[in-house]
Amino acid sequence: MPRHAGMLGAVLLVVLAAPLAAAAQVLIVLNKSDHEAALVNPSTYEVVAKLPTGKGPHEAAAAPDGLSVYVSNYGSFAVFREGERPRMEPGSTISVLDLAQRTVKATFELGDYRQPHGLWVSRDSKRLWVTCEGAQAVLELNAWTGKILKAWKTNQQVSHMLVPTPDERKLYVANIGSGSVTVIDRASDAVKTIPTGAGSEGIDVSPDGREVWVSNRAAHSFSVIDTATDRVRVTLGSGGEMPIRVKFTPDGREVWVSNARSNTITVFDARTRQLIATIEVGAVPVGILMTPDGRRAFVANTNANQVTVIDVPGRKVLRTFTTGTEPDGMAWASEPLIR
Repeated sequence: MPRHAGMLGAVLLVVLAAPLAAAAQVLIVLNKSDHEAALVNPSTYEVVAKLPTGKGPHEAAAAPDGLSVYVSNYGSFAVFREGERPRMEPGSTISVLDLAQRTVKATFELGDYRQPHGLWVSRDSKRLWVTCEGAQAVLELNAWTGKILKAWKTNQQVSHMLVPTPDERKLYVANIGSGSVTVIDRASDAVKTIPTGAGSEGIDVSPDGREVWVSNRAAHSFSVIDTATDRVRVTLGSGGEMPIRVKFTPDGREVWVSNARSNTITVFDARTRQLIATIEVGAVPVGILMTPDGRRAFVANTNANQVTVIDVPGRKVLRTFTTGTEPDGMAWASEPLIR
């Protein structure tokens, strides 16, 4: 059951004076060690508001209707800090942000489904899918009320990130601890698992739905899955150490991989699977977000406390900006107008 905020004004942690232009676009960046979501004007790179979340927020997903952003309160922070043990306070909630009002409008309680992490919102904004590592499960929620509609067991270790096919018939889940990808058929509720590589974590699906790419962080590789057969077509080197996220460009021509230990982004031709570029970024790049027009990419460098902006066609770093401590998960919202 959702626990709604009592006073909307009280949940707003910080609102900065700078307005977010008339354009209806906003970049959301999660600061894991600050336990907050930063709302950023993507034209000026100014943080216009900060909203509180639960402990250690890791991933964010924006509803296509622009009304809500969902944040998984995973509970881990200071994850890659040198000389510092990661902090873990396992969470069981999802924060729901209202972008128009700049408030936290609800908190979904997941009960025994602990350590929520990967998130995705359905095209019609009615369903929310989330991985729950502590329960080796994936949930389907009513995105408006937080009611659990379905729960699928992966029976895999550390079910971390997920992505649906474009038709939303299947969900693909990367399991770090088991080195595998779980495939969930939403219509039949059938669940099967594909061995991929050690430390399978980052995952994305091609815009045409034909392939799923998964990065194997411990094997320094990526595997390409054919969604028609749910078999691995090929596994190749990632061009860096500890590939942790994978992201297709919106046109499907390129795949970008963040290599956390190499402090680089490697770019692959999606058709030939050849490495075509290496881009140096900040310390421990994790999250990657592409703008819908495919012109810019944002990379969250968790140990540098910076976000890098990259010109995608030119594969050049444009600038960096700061949102808070240990940035990681990001989301992009285009509606409604933020005032």
